[in-house]
Amino acid sequence: MRVLIVKLSSLGDVVHAMPVVHDILAAHPGALIDWVVEPGFAPLLRRVDGVSTVIECALRRWTRAWWTVAVRGEWRAFRQQLQSQRYDAIIDLQGLTKSVLIAKLAHGMSYGLANRTDGASHEAPARWLVDRAIRIEPHIHALDRSRELAARALGYRVQGAPVFGLRAASAAPPLAAPVLVLVHGTSRDDKLWPEAAWTALGQRAMAQGWRIGLPHAGALELARAQRLQAALGEPAEVWPAMDLDALVDRMGATQGVVGVDSGLSHIAVALNLPHVQIYNFPTAWRTGPQAAHGHRHQVSVEGQPTPSLDAVWNAWCTVAAEVGR
Repeated sequence: MRVLIVKLSSLGDVVHAMPVVHDILAAHPGALIDWVVEPGFAPLLRRVDGVSTVIECALRRWTRAWWTVAVRGEWRAFRQQLQSQRYDAIIDLQGLTKSVLIAKLAHGMSYGLANRTDGASHEAPARWLVDRAIRIEPHIHALDRSRELAARALGYRVQGAPVFGLRAASAAPPLAAPVLVLVHGTSRDDKLWPEAAWTALGQRAMAQGWRIGLPHAGALELARAQRLQAALGEPAEVWPAMDLDALVDRMGATQGVVGVDSGLSHIAVALNLPHVQIYNFPTAWRTGPQAAHGHRHQVSVEGQPTPSLDAVWNAWCTVAAEVGR
């Protein structure tokens, strides 16, 4: 069996779709699974066990300069690669017009969403453009939505906890102290946690012997990381700027993560790290770590306007105890 998955973006959405690969291979051993994705997330998918070919589709960039000779050449090359195989099933996990049009370019029977699920993006034309639209229970976690859609498209039942299959490089030799990563950055300001709370959390962790890792993306996050490091002192380290490949390896070599709702926090879940995910809205049921997914060492904490320091710290202590830290 040869299957094509279409899930172009964003980072968190791509991570939530990863367990589909393991599910398909468990139901259809030996299946070849290709995946169409935006180039920025392609390095991540090349680390997922069971993905055969990653087909890069720079749709966002192409639409900004579609009239140029360079973009037209890239588009032709993309179509040639996409159409070089015939697929037994083409599964659009995104439910947008742009993603289903990509799915329709490929050769084979296409499947997609027949309806919008709570809090997720979906465009009505998508249901009419696939060969078979599948209705999914609206109140469903983003991860479970993808798993259920693929299962119904290929005729198997979802079984067991999700397996992401995301591989980091072999862990580096352990430091004298374990490293707790604080994922303080996100693309939405209303998802941020107060800097004073991050400082206090870091101080409590360092008092228990943890070192602190501070990743960042962009100037604003770098400035925040530097302020946090200055407040915390030497056991805290601002990580250098790095690409997605290097970031996965660096995070994979740590011993735990506390982070806001962001793509990097979802990567922590996929790497099976002890993790607390912070939500300023009651939406953890939709995208956050869940007990139903079988991992007691990964939890979500909600609060409005933000979860309290004590709530996040107590959650981290519970998670650390689960893994013997």
